[in-house]
Amino acid sequence: MTAISAVPASSLWIRCPGCEGPMYGEHYQRSLRVCSRCGHHDRLSAPERMDQLLDAGSTSPLGASPTVVDPLDFTDTRPYLTRLEQTRRSTGLQEAVVCATASVGGHPVVAAVMDFGFMGGSLGCAVGERITAAAEHALATRTPLAIVTASGGARMQEGTLALMQMAKTSQALADLDDAGLLTISVITDPTYGGVAASYATLADVIVAEAGAHMGFAGPRVIAATIGQTLPDGFQTAETLLAGGLVDAVRRRTDLRPALAHLLSAASWARQGRAVPASWRGSAPPLVLRPEELPERDAWQTVSLARDPGRPTTLDYACYLLEDFQELHGDRMSGDCPAVVAGIGHIDGVPLILIGHQKGHDTRELVARNFGMGSPAGFRKAARLMRLADKLGLPILTLIDTPGAYAGIEAEAGGQAHAIAENLRLMSRLRVPVVAVVTGEGGSGGALALGVADRVLALGNAVYSVISPEGCAAILWRDAAAAPQAADALRLGARELLRHGVVDAVIPEPDGGAHRDPSLTIRLVRQAVTGTLYELTRLEPAHLVSERRRRFRQYGLRA
Repeated sequence: MTAISAVPASSLWIRCPGCEGPMYGEHYQRSLRVCSRCGHHDRLSAPERMDQLLDAGSTSPLGASPTVVDPLDFTDTRPYLTRLEQTRRSTGLQEAVVCATASVGGHPVVAAVMDFGFMGGSLGCAVGERITAAAEHALATRTPLAIVTASGGARMQEGTLALMQMAKTSQALADLDDAGLLTISVITDPTYGGVAASYATLADVIVAEAGAHMGFAGPRVIAATIGQTLPDGFQTAETLLAGGLVDAVRRRTDLRPALAHLLSAASWARQGRAVPASWRGSAPPLVLRPEELPERDAWQTVSLARDPGRPTTLDYACYLLEDFQELHGDRMSGDCPAVVAGIGHIDGVPLILIGHQKGHDTRELVARNFGMGSPAGFRKAARLMRLADKLGLPILTLIDTPGAYAGIEAEAGGQAHAIAENLRLMSRLRVPVVAVVTGEGGSGGALALGVADRVLALGNAVYSVISPEGCAAILWRDAAAAPQAADALRLGARELLRHGVVDAVIPEPDGGAHRDPSLTIRLVRQAVTGTLYELTRLEPAHLVSERRRRFRQYGLRA
């Protein structure tokens, strides 16, 4: 089918290649060539893409070293040099990627934008050199790198030298990892082969344009080599999101704000990691001594901690943070709905938020697996923690789970391994980590987000090695003994403070957090900012040593 870009500029009406519906040409161009009926995103050239994403007047082209042109003296139906020259004349480009320094939303970035119209966006020596040179410029200037991909794979006409570009570009991104510089990949349609299996999927954050396809082998290759026909929707951005392989799917109009948000977060560390002076002493009156808390019936406290009206992590994300952008997936197996994570700001200070997500009604609780994280959820949390550590961003975790999911799929997926990896990772993080137990803190599923510099708890929160029901079933051999087990487990805030498991307790509104969610969130916000004001002044090595000392002393006799 004829693409929109092939329609003469003089045509008043055009036909969408997605739904075949008529579209008024001028309106279609103004909508960035996205069909208002079916949402089909037509392909853009590299210059068009740069005009859409980058600040006007901010671009400055980047050069690259010369590369071999026709190392194999290759000929198929036409000589490679002839094909290359014709493509250059038809596109006006020298190669399948355009690299430049620029800004997005006023934030500096090094951009590498691929063009599928140039020999299918294939990765050859010149493309690999340009991507690598762009990464090296980003490293030299300590600037984030954003790559917009569109490719059918490695350039066959250049043989194994094209294949080597996969390792060459991957090595360049590894250098940016070591330097703590943000990398972003914007996946556009299509992204396959050697590009998908190298720099496209190695970025810290992968954002896919709606409707884009990505995979190692495309449908024609799969059909030709092993005779399989792909199901409908396979390798689409939306399928990749559900499979945990990309962070987000955005419509074309939303890509630029998404990039600006990510670049804003990355710029904070470069600007000195300052927090507002107003955070000093901003914490509400916190309870620091157990005797200041009333003795409460343990089972009643458990009921309050589980009340479905209590604020969830997404409620906190919405009202605690400005412009929270959720990031998805563990890049391996899926996107766990019971653990949410993303980047937001408090008073302009970026942080990574990770928390268990339950729900306010049965439908949402079931959809979120009652806040019981899977291995994919804990691996997603670990991925975002590593990103925070790389960029120097504080981490806030919100704990509210009856425990890690104990189903067959979780066990087969390595639940114990995923939790253990998080415990080790959190003990090494060089950035401030604040954990707040907002409801239930159940077993290893809670601790997987709880190895922090400061651990706070709401007044009616509970934290235990096992749920009361589980304890009753094992030790009493009677689930009805759950209230007795709750009392024996000493899982309320008073006992948690006495044992030093939590550092302070945030008093809840009268009747519980569910009675006044807005006040509860405001109190948590004040407690978090006051705590972060202190922690952001500490050196990374001090944070790590004190965190390890904290957990080393648990269980020792005073």
